[in-house]
Amino acid sequence: MSLESFIHVYNEPLMGNTTVFLLLHGTGGDEHDMIQLAKMIDPQAGILSLRGNINENGMNRFFERKAMGILDEVSLKKETDKLFEFLNAAAAHYGFKTKQLVVLGYSNGANIASSLLFHYNDVLYQGMLLHPMVPTRNTELPDLSNQRLFIGAGENDPLCLPEETKELEQIFIEAGASITTYWGKDGHNLSKSEIDAAAIWYENL
Repeated sequence: MSLESFIHVYNEPLMGNTTVFLLLHGTGGDEHDMIQLAKMIDPQAGILSLRGNINENGMNRFFERKAMGILDEVSLKKETDKLFEFLNAAAAHYGFKTKQLVVLGYSNGANIASSLLFHYNDVLYQGMLLHPMVPTRNTELPDLSNQRLFIGAGENDPLCLPEETKELEQIFIEAGASITTYWGKDGHNLSKSEIDAAAIWYENL
C-alpha cells in the first residue's frame, strides 16, 4: 500500500510535540475539514489528514453505506484494511511511529476509526470519536487495555441514537479500553462545548 492510496495532508509536530493527529472527516468533507478543529485542541501537534476514497453522489466518504444510518460492513472492512496499510506506510515515509497517532474522527470518519480499533490494537495511540456508530457486531475485538478513548455523542442525535453510543461504549469497555463520553444536545452536529470537552480529555492524556 503506497502513500498515493489516500489523498492527504501531512504536517510535522512542532516544538518537541510528539502527537500526530489522524484526522478523518465526516460525509462530504475532505482532507482540510478537520485541521482547524485539531489546532483548537493542540496547535503544536502534527497532522495526518485524509480524504475518503468513496464518492457518494459527489460526497467523500471512507466507506460505502446501504442507506442512511446503515453501514456496508463489507466495504467498511475493506477500507479499514486499506487504512491500516496506509498508516503503516505513512509512518515509515514521514518518520513517525503509529503509537504517536491520536485519531480525531467525526461521523463517517469516527466510524472507520472505530472499525480500525475493532480489528487492530496497535495502530493508534488514543482517539477522539465524535458521533460514531457501532461499526460491526460480528467481530471479536483485540485487547484494547492500552487505549483511552473519548466519545462525543448527542442525547438527541437522529443518526447515532443514544442506545447505539451506549452499546459502543460497552463493547470498548469489555475489550479493556478506558472510555470518557460527552453527551451534548446538538443532535449530530459538533458544538464548541463538545470540542472543549475533547480538548480537556486530550490535555489529561
